[in-house]
Amino acid sequence: MSDLACTLDALYVHPVKSCAGIAVAEALLGPTGLDLDRDWMVVDEHGDMLTQRELPRLALVQPALRADAVVLRAPGMLALHLSVEAVEQPVRVRVWDDEVKAYDMGALAAQWFSDFLGTKVRVARIDPEERRLAEARWTGDIAAETAFADGFPLLVAGSASLADLNERLAATGAAPVTMPRFRPNLVLGGLAPWDEDHLGEIEIATGDGPVRLRLVKPCVRCSIPDVDPATAATGHAVRDTLATFRADARMNGGLTFGMNAVVVEGFGRTLRAGQRVTALYAF
Repeated sequence: MSDLACTLDALYVHPVKSCAGIAVAEALLGPTGLDLDRDWMVVDEHGDMLTQRELPRLALVQPALRADAVVLRAPGMLALHLSVEAVEQPVRVRVWDDEVKAYDMGALAAQWFSDFLGTKVRVARIDPEERRLAEARWTGDIAAETAFADGFPLLVAGSASLADLNERLAATGAAPVTMPRFRPNLVLGGLAPWDEDHLGEIEIATGDGPVRLRLVKPCVRCSIPDVDPATAATGHAVRDTLATFRADARMNGGLTFGMNAVVVEGFGRTLRAGQRVTALYAF
C-alpha cells in the first residue's frame, strides 16, 4: 500500500479549553502542541475543569489572538483581554485525573466568565514549567507534553470524513455540521473518508524543515460535537449518527472521529494552511 499525498487544509487553535476555536493561517509548533492551544481553562471553585459538557454556553465565547493578549467576546458582554504575559497567584487545577500547576487569571476574568455562564468560576493558565504528559501506553517512546487538552498535544481530522458524516446526517433529515464542533488542530484534505484512522505518521513540509507527527489514538467523542457552536443548543444527531458506523473496537466501542497525535520532529517550526503532507499508513 503506497503512501498518500495530501494537504494541510486548515489549522485551528483553541486558546481557552472548550471555548470556540480560531481558524488560523499559520501556527508555531511548540512542546505542548500549537502555540497557545488550550493554555487557559475555566475551572470551578475547587479547581476542576469545566467544559461544554457541563456548560454548553462556553461554545459562544469567541477568542481572537492579539500580539499581547487573547481577546474574548461573548453575546451581551464587553470584551475580556487575557494577557499573554501576565498572571496572578499560583494555583493547582485538575484536568481529568491530572492535577497540574497553573496560575489564576484574576478577579476580572473570573467575574466575566461567571456572569456569562451564570455560575461561579475561575480562569487558570497552565504553568509553563509544568510537564503534563500524554498517556505512555499510547505514545510509546515519545514523552509527549500537553497543556489543558484532554489528553494529547494535537488532534488530526480529515475533511472527507466530515463530508461523509454530513451525507449520513442528511439521510436522517438532520442538518450538516461544521468541523469546529470536533475541535481539531489540523485538518487534512485529499484523503478518503476515515483514512486518518489507518495512518501511522504524517510529514508536513514547512519552510523550516519537516514536521513529523505520529497518530497514536482514535479520539472518542463525547457530547460536545452535538453542541451547536452558533447557539450553544444541545442535541443528539451527531452521536446518534456516529453510533451507526463509528463504534471503534480499539476503544471498547467508543464512537470516534479524528486521531490524537504526538510530535516526532519539528518543534519550533511553523505550520501553514496549504502545506504539502505525506501520510504513511500504519502497519
